[in-house]
Amino acid sequence: MARSNTSYTCQACGAVHAKWAGRCEACGAWNTLVEETVSAAPGGLAAPKTLSKKAGKADLTTLSAVSEAPARHVIGVDELDRVFGGGLVPASATLIGGDPGIGKSTLLLQVAARLARNGLKTVYVSGEEAAAQIQERARRLKVAESPVDLATETDLRKVLATLKAAKPDFVVIDSIQTMWSDGLEAAPGSVAQVRACAQELTRWAKKSGVALILVGHVTKEGQIAGPRVVEHMVDTVFYFEGERGHQFRILRAVKNRFGPTDEIGIFEMHTYGLAPAREPSALFLSSDSETSGGAAVFAAMEGSRPVLAEVQALVSNSAYGTPRRSIVGWDANRLAMVLAVLEARCGVSLGGRDVYLSVAGGYRIAEPAGDLAAAAALLTSLADKPAPEKSVFFGEIALSGTIRPVARTEQRLKEAQRLGFQHAFVPEGSFPAIEGLTVTALTRLSELVELLGPEPDA
Repeated sequence: MARSNTSYTCQACGAVHAKWAGRCEACGAWNTLVEETVSAAPGGLAAPKTLSKKAGKADLTTLSAVSEAPARHVIGVDELDRVFGGGLVPASATLIGGDPGIGKSTLLLQVAARLARNGLKTVYVSGEEAAAQIQERARRLKVAESPVDLATETDLRKVLATLKAAKPDFVVIDSIQTMWSDGLEAAPGSVAQVRACAQELTRWAKKSGVALILVGHVTKEGQIAGPRVVEHMVDTVFYFEGERGHQFRILRAVKNRFGPTDEIGIFEMHTYGLAPAREPSALFLSSDSETSGGAAVFAAMEGSRPVLAEVQALVSNSAYGTPRRSIVGWDANRLAMVLAVLEARCGVSLGGRDVYLSVAGGYRIAEPAGDLAAAAALLTSLADKPAPEKSVFFGEIALSGTIRPVARTEQRLKEAQRLGFQHAFVPEGSFPAIEGLTVTALTRLSELVELLGPEPDA
């Protein structure tokens, strides 16, 4: 006879432990082990399930077989369709994570209303808010007249029964951490509940041909809370990013089985909700004319889209024994590397100074091509003189002091020229001449120091 047994599951990584400990041995997180009850057979093993003797056979096919691409539900918002890869795919599951209050529910309510007006049967299931709260938000967003069916429920059994009866085309579950199954004794939001509920909802979406979107909470590190296996279950994983003090929001694809990854959609927060950005490439540029140093424009690539962002730096004398390093929107390790290369290879002394570096507009630089722009901002701040007017920078800095080439140079340069930039400082390589844009090819970081920085002994 099966008996009840307990185990301890890490809420950060999902690892299962036989006894409680203060620190998870798998991921190193502290105070994340939660006791869960599982059904077990005598001897401590999980109770096995009896397999049917009349199991069916799986259908086989060949690699050369030609199958049609899945039809998509076009949302009609360019920024969203770009990230999804051309629109929503039926029989797919999407997981969207983001910080609290960043606008996930607002965006998905707008998407649901738009698809409902386009003739799709749409259901919005909320486990976090009452119906009156969602209806009030819909009135504020001017979408209250859209034919969206609304449910406020957390019981997975009731949610699935409702969805099977409604037969929708598009479903939003807000959020997966609030769903719970009565087949498990674990608490709602635990690893076991999140995993089981996500699996059941994804399986139902695949069988019924529904486009399903799951909203996920994130941890303080910015990762989607719960077991990482949920990200493997779904077809698409998006992160909704942005600073709450800024009006811009970025929807970033990190996994997409039906389209490209690393694509982004850029939105602006207005009184009536989120709207696609009108000129995404120029959103993160400052409108102030710089008369002093400390700013450089970086030509970044987000998927297939070039984006120009301003990197700001301030180098000052340190008032304490240990110089400060404050970074917003960039990797602290890459800044430490650039500072070391400037000092060791170029003779620029920065070790005893405070260094502050920030990317304007809440944008985050993730690619190594931003090294050259960061170095330019640091050098112009140290020399207290601006970079050449209407200039862009991109290139990776090696530990030897050389400037390494980066991908999609031509696209970056064309976007800079389109936005009125006149000078570009790039790694040496082959690229076509672009009318109206003067390109300066650099092979070593010392060449940039001679152009923008102070004398090596300054």
